[in-house]
Amino acid sequence: MTSHQSTQTMKPATAAKKLGVYLEATPAEFQEGVVSRAELNALQSDPPAWLQELRRNGPHPRPVVASKLGVSIAGLARGGVTEPLTTEQIDALKQDGPEWLQKERAIQAEVRKEAVRIKERNAARAAQADGDGRS
Repeated sequence: MTSHQSTQTMKPATAAKKLGVYLEATPAEFQEGVVSRAELNALQSDPPAWLQELRRNGPHPRPVVASKLGVSIAGLARGGVTEPLTTEQIDALKQDGPEWLQKERAIQAEVRKEAVRIKERNAARAAQADGDGRS
């Protein structure tokens, strides 16, 4: 019995998501084809000029915009940001510091603090359980 390994491929939308770029801003040949796992790895390890440009200047997809602004994707929506933004637009938002952005950053900071608190609590409980002789 011989094992035949097929080439894994993905839709352009999936590949764009993994690359952290906005699909509609990618070249037509990228949008219209399929991307193999090997091609994706090549794009990640040695990005072509178009990919470097997109990563540097955008337009960026919402997860990247949210990350660059330090807010959640839901926070972007609450702030009225529903479209992809360029790096220049993101920098302008950071500089302007609108009230919604300050509020969403504060919310995100609280969420992160709570996640750390829960992680520490769980680690302490696990250590206590190990110390009690339970596994």
